[in-house]
Amino acid sequence: MEAPTQGIRTGPSLSHRALYEEVAELIRQRIYQRELEPGSWIDELKIAEEYGISRTPLREALKVLAAEGLVTMKVRRGAYVTEVSSKDLLDVYHLLGLLESDAAEAAAQNVTDSEIEELQQLHAQLEAAAGSSPVSTKQFLTINEQFHIRLLQIANNRWRDQMVADLRKVMKLNRQNSLHKLGRIHASLLEHRAIMDALQKRDGPASARCMRDHFASGLRAALLS
Repeated sequence: MEAPTQGIRTGPSLSHRALYEEVAELIRQRIYQRELEPGSWIDELKIAEEYGISRTPLREALKVLAAEGLVTMKVRRGAYVTEVSSKDLLDVYHLLGLLESDAAEAAAQNVTDSEIEELQQLHAQLEAAAGSSPVSTKQFLTINEQFHIRLLQIANNRWRDQMVADLRKVMKLNRQNSLHKLGRIHASLLEHRAIMDALQKRDGPASARCMRDHFASGLRAALLS
């Protein structure tokens, strides 16, 4: 049996599938946190030794990450952290803008008072994170994602949710860099205020428009980061 290290749980009840999924999540987080930089080669032997596992579940984990677009497999060269091109950013933000603006419009037309209250609470946390000194980019990103996910849940279309989840994984390869751009966190917060205002008014078209503007602004920042 493979020895447990680095937080990986092993034991008689742990299936091969559970192991490679757990490994995939560990590597995914290292990519998001820039421990594994875009374009860098993934040393399979070193990572397998660090986690105390064989190469088989690691390779299965890399296949999962490759399917998500986070890892690029190169023939006879191994796995590399995906480098996101300007074209990739344009495509991803374009699709996210379409999908999430559609979700915002649907949510605005059906949102309940209690759901508005949930969104307001998340927005208040976002305001607090943006107003902290120094600003915690990680905290802002976490709350921002929670807001978008909750809005998608309210819109209630699981197929759209899955597409957005996949696209957001690719966006995260560049997202933190774009928020470091001067003034971007403040601008993002203003855009969220506009979205909240439209949702509170149950104005579907305005909610969709504000969400499209939000992603267009995020794209501009991403391309300049």
